[in-house]
Amino acid sequence: MPTFFERLQHSWNAFRGRDRPSGYTGPASYYRPDQIRLRVGNDRSLITAIYNRIAMDVASNRIEHVKLDLENGRYKERVNDSLNNCLTLEPNIDQTSRAFIQDAVLSLFDDGCVAIVPTDTSVDPSKSTSYDIMSMRIAKIVQWRPQSVVVSIYNEQTGQKEEIEVPKRLAAIVQNPFYMVMNEPNSTLQRLIRKLNILDAVDEQANSGRLDLIIQLPYTVKSPTRKKQADERRKDIEMQLVGSKYGIAYMDATEKITQLNRPVENNLLNQIEYLMNMLYSQLGVTPEILNGTASEDAMINYTTRTVEPILSAIVEEMKRKFLTKTARTQGHSIIYSSEPFKLVPASKIADIAEKFVGNEVLTPNEVRSVIGFKPSDDPKADELRNRRLNQDDTTEGAVTAIQNGSEKEEKQLSEDTIAQMPISELNRLLETPNTA
Repeated sequence: MPTFFERLQHSWNAFRGRDRPSGYTGPASYYRPDQIRLRVGNDRSLITAIYNRIAMDVASNRIEHVKLDLENGRYKERVNDSLNNCLTLEPNIDQTSRAFIQDAVLSLFDDGCVAIVPTDTSVDPSKSTSYDIMSMRIAKIVQWRPQSVVVSIYNEQTGQKEEIEVPKRLAAIVQNPFYMVMNEPNSTLQRLIRKLNILDAVDEQANSGRLDLIIQLPYTVKSPTRKKQADERRKDIEMQLVGSKYGIAYMDATEKITQLNRPVENNLLNQIEYLMNMLYSQLGVTPEILNGTASEDAMINYTTRTVEPILSAIVEEMKRKFLTKTARTQGHSIIYSSEPFKLVPASKIADIAEKFVGNEVLTPNEVRSVIGFKPSDDPKADELRNRRLNQDDTTEGAVTAIQNGSEKEEKQLSEDTIAQMPISELNRLLETPNTA
């Protein structure tokens, strides 16, 4: 890792070198300028709810820069560097790590492809491939080129979004795993959005305040004089309706009024419901997941089919672009992990904890940290052993002394040690004949 002075001398910023007025502090805004804005049509209530639910569930997983065991490829230790700080705490001055991933997923769904661009590094990436990432931003890709992409990215120095060219080897370009379902022009989601737009247009037209009346006059209106007379009669009825407090008008006994804006039966709602069910099945989402009443099996299926592909796409692209080949061969990697007991009810946590500790999977302190308790100061709480079977040296000495019948060794034993032994285990050992 470079020293502070090396970082100060060789550090690189994606926006450096641009002209900026003296004393310029950036434009003011009444809304957050770096906030994602969904496309027109994608901001409908149903689509936004699906986007936001999946993005929140993806962001709830922890992404870390770790070091793996070279022999088995298993988790060994966490790497406390600037990249891990971006992934777990603060990727930039405006966002936390969780908000950053949620922003990335929403942009991924909206555009079909998103770029994660390092904006501050310890060394200029064009001069060296070994550098530390200090901050990163989510960017929208506006142009594709053979070796680079032009992205629209928020500049925290000016407070505006700017278009810059970024090499592909520097930016993590993530493709939506559900692109065929969500972003293709004739995909299920796009068809559903078009149907929702039509439904909204029909609702606005029905509630626009238009009466759509046809007035049948007691005479023909083929001649210009009769047409002029009919227009005057129409305007007279309009003025009566506008000028009346309760919207009441009178008509002649020989006139007849027909209203046209009556509800017409169509299959638009049935088509929307059909497309909704098809979208739910293709994305692995159910209405119960959205309202929080899904069963454990439904959540497992949703996590496996929906959340995991998106997380894997983000993590694998970060690993490919943000870690050098040398670092990967040394065991460095970027992984994601979820909270295993997050969906477990409190009534089952005790049984699960007993099985994990009894089978020597977790230590008592690790279990205590999972359920929200502070670690115990007892050194035995950090030991990975079965408390029911594996006895310590002092207890084994007590059992040997009792079985041998040695009064000298029996007097040296602590009464507390024998008292801590389970009664069933102590009786079993006492009844066992000594074969020594």
